[in-house]
Amino acid sequence: MSEDLRRAELAAALARARERVAAAEAAAGRVAGSARLLVVTKFFPAEDMARLIDLGAAEFGESREPEAGRKVAQVREQLPQAHFDVDMIGSVQRKKAKTVARWARRVQSVDSPELLQALAMAAGRSLEAGERPGPLGVLLQVSLDGDPARGGVPESGLAALAEQVVAHDGTLTLDGLMVIAPLHGQVHDHLAHAQEIAERFRVEFPDARELSSGMSGDLEAAIAHGSTCVRVGTAIMGPRPITSP
Repeated sequence: MSEDLRRAELAAALARARERVAAAEAAAGRVAGSARLLVVTKFFPAEDMARLIDLGAAEFGESREPEAGRKVAQVREQLPQAHFDVDMIGSVQRKKAKTVARWARRVQSVDSPELLQALAMAAGRSLEAGERPGPLGVLLQVSLDGDPARGGVPESGLAALAEQVVAHDGTLTLDGLMVIAPLHGQVHDHLAHAQEIAERFRVEFPDARELSSGMSGDLEAAIAHGSTCVRVGTAIMGPRPITSP
């Protein structure tokens, strides 16, 4: 596909996604811009991320390291004046914490004390080395169904893990919660449950305002149930490439 055709394709898809978010905010009676669009660029090349930045996108999600680290470095070299942020939204192996801490604004998938400790150490080293401008943001991943294969911790374990994040003040910041809706059941029920958990969590941790929930297929439901960040990949990027970069 030519440069012009791919740019036009991404421009149209990004515009449609923004329209969906705006319509969902309005339908839910929410303030415009209260739900941010995180463009998930995993499996797609750095050139696509650069095109999207040129189109006005500024927040991205990646879920594979070292693909993500290479991609972010390539885009920053190509567009040194661009302002954009990239979140790690996939599961993180502790041995990858060091590299993730160099490029991620936040990690949205923290679900164990061991991972938290690894990220805290890595973020501290990156701060000392001047590799990042500030603390690493953390979202605790909530498990709504207890399925260990999908990651996350149950609501009963959130407070203890959150206290460990707070203990690393200056290195980590507790930004909120992340949810992936279970595959079974009604998505509205799952996302309503996530909203209830987030509201209870904020009573104890009032600065943890983020609720990252919703993807291409359920972003309207997520925004109706309080999501502050919807993670949209396929609806913007198109089908996953046969050969990943």
